Amino acid sequence: FGSRRHLSPNHRCLISLLGGAGPSREGSLAAMAEFTVEFKIQVNPSDTGVVQIRVHPEWSPRGAQRFRELVECKYYNNCRWHRVIEGFIAQMGIAADPEVYAKWANSQFKDDPVVQKNTRGMVSFAKRGDPDTRSCQIFVNYADNSSSLDELGFSPIGEVIQGMEVIDRLQVSERKGQPGPDQAELKTRGNAYLDEAFRDRLSEILEATIVA
Repeated sequence: FGSRRHLSPNHRCLISLLGGAGPSREGSLAAMAEFTVEFKIQVNPSDTGVVQIRVHPEWSPRGAQRFRELVECKYYNNCRWHRVIEGFIAQMGIAADPEVYAKWANSQFKDDPVVQKNTRGMVSFAKRGDPDTRSCQIFVNYADNSSSLDELGFSPIGEVIQGMEVIDRLQVSERKGQPGPDQAELKTRGNAYLDEAFRDRLSEILEATIVA
């Protein structure tokens, strides 16, 4: 792939999967320190904001490592908040480029025990109904969802420490009588689909970086 300094974000993500950073290596989980991720968000065409998430590897070691890998390879840049439901969750993590999404979505990793509750401001990986199906989508809890989500194995990896009011301002994508994006179509076509069908109707992560 040549020099990493000149690689596109997509190529950096592919290198991580091929061995560079490597997804969720068991040997380095215990040594990982806490870190903070900053999202710069375009809430709507006239509103921007900053959100910081403090990640606690001791809560969810595998989840924390995968999240760090995804942020480092700029996977979340230009991701849209495609599933925002008032009073429940705000979810994102289907990559702007469907080729990149497919690589990470097919690299699922093992569950972690649930040691923290899915209360307001807590951040967890989304997954399917089956065990060990986390990959790249995450969500922020709008309310105390612990009674419904904890027992299903959604293990928080961190918490919003700054900018929860920005999360509260994200454009709602789903409400009664208003279906949100078709996730199968989004996974296949990426942001091209959203630009056609949901232009200016979904909030977007402009940049995700590790700041501490």
